[in-house]
Amino acid sequence: MLMHTIESWDERRDYIALGTSAEMVQFATEHWIHTAKRAIQQRGKFAVALSGGSTPQEIYRSLAGHRDAISWERVFLFWSDERSVLPDHPDSNFRIAMESGLKQLPIPKHQIFRMEAEKKLEEHARDYEEKILHHLGKDLFDLVMLGIGEDGHTASLFPDTAALQITNRLVVPNWIASKNTWRMTLTYPCINQSFHTAIYVLGSAKQDIVAKILDAPIFSSLPASQIGSVQHKALWILDKESSLHIQRKFS
Repeated sequence: MLMHTIESWDERRDYIALGTSAEMVQFATEHWIHTAKRAIQQRGKFAVALSGGSTPQEIYRSLAGHRDAISWERVFLFWSDERSVLPDHPDSNFRIAMESGLKQLPIPKHQIFRMEAEKKLEEHARDYEEKILHHLGKDLFDLVMLGIGEDGHTASLFPDTAALQITNRLVVPNWIASKNTWRMTLTYPCINQSFHTAIYVLGSAKQDIVAKILDAPIFSSLPASQIGSVQHKALWILDKESSLHIQRKFS
């Protein structure tokens, strides 16, 4: 792994652009395993906040083929956001992750913490925050997995939503007017205080928004622009197509 070159974008963010989608997924898988091994070495466990979406699905499928790569009994699974659906619903981020391969791995069930976002969101958001602090302490996550939408959202931090202004919570319910629904999401403080954040992006449909987010000021109308800090840089893991517009800047 890590034979590829990770470039610095700015003081808050690094990025790597791989050639194909398959190479991107392979690198993301190797980075995930490498991060897990280091966390287990240093902290005795690996705590990850999983993401929904098609790209993380490919990573989960890849991880399922690495049963002997790490001590899976030391892995703690949380989620970075969830839709207001039951856990067996096709749109459930919990279901997507587990059915894509993670349920095949020997992770203890009592170390798998789904977000309960189908009802009583405020109550369950506070419960989820308590679980994070109880199991992880103030160090929070070893890795937060994220994607981005074409509107610049990440996790369920959507443009013009209340959760963007939260500074004193780790997990909150968030009303998404553009989708006419509630979701549950990790907040900026939770994401940016965690050790590592990876943002995974595939395909030409995302090349415009990738460039806009990376070029935007920290506080912009694009929520993903606030991900990453000087203390804990975010790593953007891209394929060639999604990175095309930022690569042109250097050609």
